[in-house]
Amino acid sequence: MSQPPRYEPFGWHHWPEHFFMSYQFRRGLGETQEGGGAVSEVFQAASRMTPGDDESWHVEWLRVAERNDSRGDAEEKAAHIRTAMNCWLRAADYYRSAEFWLLPEDPRRLATFDKCERAGRKWMKYLDPAGEPVDIAYENGVSMPAYFIKPKGEQRFPVLISFGGLDSFKDELWFMTGRGAVQRGIAVLMVDGPGQGGTLRRHRIATRFDYEVPVGKCIDWLLKRHDVDASRIAVSGSSLGGYYAARAGSKEHRLAACISHGAIWDVEQRFRDRGEGHALANHMKWVFGAKTMAEAIAKATPFKLEGVLGEMRCPYLVIHGGHDVLGVENSKTVYEYAKSKGVNVTLRLTSEEETGAEHCQHDNPTLGQELMIDWLADVFRIDQKALSFG
Repeated sequence: MSQPPRYEPFGWHHWPEHFFMSYQFRRGLGETQEGGGAVSEVFQAASRMTPGDDESWHVEWLRVAERNDSRGDAEEKAAHIRTAMNCWLRAADYYRSAEFWLLPEDPRRLATFDKCERAGRKWMKYLDPAGEPVDIAYENGVSMPAYFIKPKGEQRFPVLISFGGLDSFKDELWFMTGRGAVQRGIAVLMVDGPGQGGTLRRHRIATRFDYEVPVGKCIDWLLKRHDVDASRIAVSGSSLGGYYAARAGSKEHRLAACISHGAIWDVEQRFRDRGEGHALANHMKWVFGAKTMAEAIAKATPFKLEGVLGEMRCPYLVIHGGHDVLGVENSKTVYEYAKSKGVNVTLRLTSEEETGAEHCQHDNPTLGQELMIDWLADVFRIDQKALSFG
């Protein structure tokens, strides 16, 4: 008999017999509170899925995505712009979920990703000021797609450069870091780096261990703008991006602050026990440009912070779920090592009682944003009392 849904220390566990699918559902459910869905629609989609069946996952998320996308278009024609924006923002995150379990070579994957981007861009054009889809020059004629969104005003804004991780990309980052940053007077540059989003899907650019290179390209781009405070540029990375951010923060000294939204000490160590049967094996191979898991694990060898993290000169926040389903010990290892090297490091573990104890606070992303961006606002000496909260 199937186990019933239940609440765990890391949040709502919808299909206990299908661990990673439940994890991904928890992620989508959490993002409803940041505008990435409606609670009833998320549960409606789940009620129509066959537990453990990737195809039904795609079909049902796609159904609610298309419904919201079409409704957004109709409401725009009716001049109901706020409603249209709400619909498109929900659609973008539903498309992200619909894309998730498709194989890299499945033609529906890029097609669904394209729809995700289109929905998000329709939403962004009505922001005030309008969000900007941009391309950041990377290498060999390839650009990294990104979104730049800033608060109202004519001043030079501090900026958070935000990256996802193994499976998150720029179009999800609004629900994880972006909205909280703009609310607190900080512009956000949400980027698909190597191994992520459009950079992976369109250009087949795999990830790299020296993530200070793409981060440096982002800083170069920001410094050409008239609306950026060059002295207050930070980087954050979520999940695997927790490694990316820490590596960049250690090597790229133009950064004024660094956040690991989920700490990783040694990626090869994290991957070591993951074989071909792992739920995310296809995705890991794709991101690392590998044909087998053994090859992906080998390619992950240089992705480690030992001997690197001590070079960090800026304030550093490690925020980690206290009941992270992928483990908690990495956060303590990263924190203790950074502290031993004299880094100005803060560790924040979220608890079961306050919620947000899941990996990257996926069960309560609002709490994750509050903790991260309030810390960053304090580092940047932003007087939140002087901000306008509409």
